[in-house]
Amino acid sequence: PEKVTWRRVLDTNDRFLRKITVGQNPTEKGMERVTGFDIAVASEIMAVLALTTSLADMRERLGRMVVATDRSGNPVTTDDLGVGGALTVMMKDTIHPTLMQTLEGTPVLVHAGPFANIAHGNSSIVADQIALRAVGNDGYVVTEAGFGADIGMEKFCNIKCRYSGIDPDCAVIVATVRALKMHGGGPPVVAGKPLDHAYKSENVELASRGTCNLVRHIENARGFGIPVVVALNRFATDTEAELAAVKAAALAAGASDCVVCEHHAKGGAGAADLGNAVARVCEEARKGPSTFKFTYPVEQSLKEKIEAIATKIYGASGVSYSALAEEKIALFTKQGFGNLPICMAKTQYSFSHDVTLKGAPVGFTLPVNDVRCSAGAGFIYPLIGDMPTIPGLPTRPAYYEIDIDLETGKVLGLS
Repeated sequence: PEKVTWRRVLDTNDRFLRKITVGQNPTEKGMERVTGFDIAVASEIMAVLALTTSLADMRERLGRMVVATDRSGNPVTTDDLGVGGALTVMMKDTIHPTLMQTLEGTPVLVHAGPFANIAHGNSSIVADQIALRAVGNDGYVVTEAGFGADIGMEKFCNIKCRYSGIDPDCAVIVATVRALKMHGGGPPVVAGKPLDHAYKSENVELASRGTCNLVRHIENARGFGIPVVVALNRFATDTEAELAAVKAAALAAGASDCVVCEHHAKGGAGAADLGNAVARVCEEARKGPSTFKFTYPVEQSLKEKIEAIATKIYGASGVSYSALAEEKIALFTKQGFGNLPICMAKTQYSFSHDVTLKGAPVGFTLPVNDVRCSAGAGFIYPLIGDMPTIPGLPTRPAYYEIDIDLETGKVLGLS
């Protein structure tokens, strides 16, 4: 039973489910094993939904998901267990995206939800295909790649684009003066606590020091051969001097444009300049052949691909592997999965594995503590540092503030 690798998922924060023992009831006849839960958005089935290109492709991907290793060291798939067809029947309606709209009537396709710090973090290929068909050759489709150019965008390019065959014409990197001040050495930002005065008063030097983080994101995006537009979201407390410093740094780093955006205050009109800038950059990109490129060829070894991401995208000087990670890499290579792309499970709070390393750290060693295989989705997924695959509640959860007014029935403490 210890060779069973399939993990259950749950859409609830519960740190006690990270490592559990199952099969203890006498009716399970000694099939006791240590396992754990993942958050639902880290489910391989979720990743399959996001990366599938058709119902037939979904059926194939669901059928080749690996759930265990047999006594001879061979992978055991869902098709081996005879459940691939039933899985597809359960998932058949999920392949259709949900059509919604923005407050101003722009159509939006909402489809799939893999987290970028654990899974690959992109909306579905099917939604992109439908949207591109709908807008025609002269239209524009905005698609999501969550959590920065080191995680979401890296996986968008190295995983999603490999399977979709679609190259982006432009990357939009969203930045704020406040976030860059944090990366420049500003005070810690703690959820639920008032924002420090440093983030609400002018400090051009602090913002400028933090632009090294934005510069790294721009360099990463341009490393894929994609032109960049920076969307600089404006807060009411941002000053013209701070915005000018960030814009200057972005343009110096090679961004095609950096546009101050006020759509939170003004709606679509507040992002019109951003839309025009993106359209201009896309039109320019379409005039010539695509310059898009991957970080690594899939033919490289698993370690070579992991190290390419660590050094070229994160800024690491090297990678260390635990004994467990070494064992898993050898097993997956032997099983024939060595040619899959890499999906790093890493914190979104730093380019490194250490959440305290802000800015653009270099020279660190990236620790790979475990490696998992998502053969159906089509990637190998290393766990970096102490990255959990199911979140836990904070020291003081929000439920302490929630109650009900017994006279009016009004819920208290939700805002």
